[in-house]
Amino acid sequence: MHIAEIKKTDIANGEGVRVSLFVSGCTRHCKNCFNAVAWDFEYGRPFTEELREEVFEAVSPYYISGLSLLGGDPFEPSNQRGLLPFIKEFRARFPDKTVWCYTGYTFSEGEIAEPHANCEVTRELISLLDVLVDGPFVEELKDIRLKFRGSSNQRVIDVQRTLREGKVALYLP
Repeated sequence: MHIAEIKKTDIANGEGVRVSLFVSGCTRHCKNCFNAVAWDFEYGRPFTEELREEVFEAVSPYYISGLSLLGGDPFEPSNQRGLLPFIKEFRARFPDKTVWCYTGYTFSEGEIAEPHANCEVTRELISLLDVLVDGPFVEELKDIRLKFRGSSNQRVIDVQRTLREGKVALYLP
């Protein structure tokens, strides 16, 4: 897995001040994607142990609310496999910080609705998230007034409540 960018103080991609990790690789190629450079799975730097520690160090200050995963797309199967051990370690080290994730895929019934995006780690990765912003960016539905999303078809989902209740529960800040 490759990392396109790390933003160490981000206030646009989730609640509070966050560290945002942009993974490389996306097969969706949404029209006017804000980060098309990260479609290439080899773009950026390999996600080495040193880079993981850099992210952990960046998220450790008290004023950092948590980690946001963006892309590319974190839910491309190869990215899921690379992210799962990292997010498990993140949860162990920072149990009080939140994990937000952005994907162009659609969330449904505990997994990704598009079958080709599911793999052996999908459900476990989803279970470690607090908030999932799902759905492709659709240029015709773009609305800059929306909080934490780019187009009105996208949803901001409370993952833990959704898993408990068995139906999609929207995140209410």
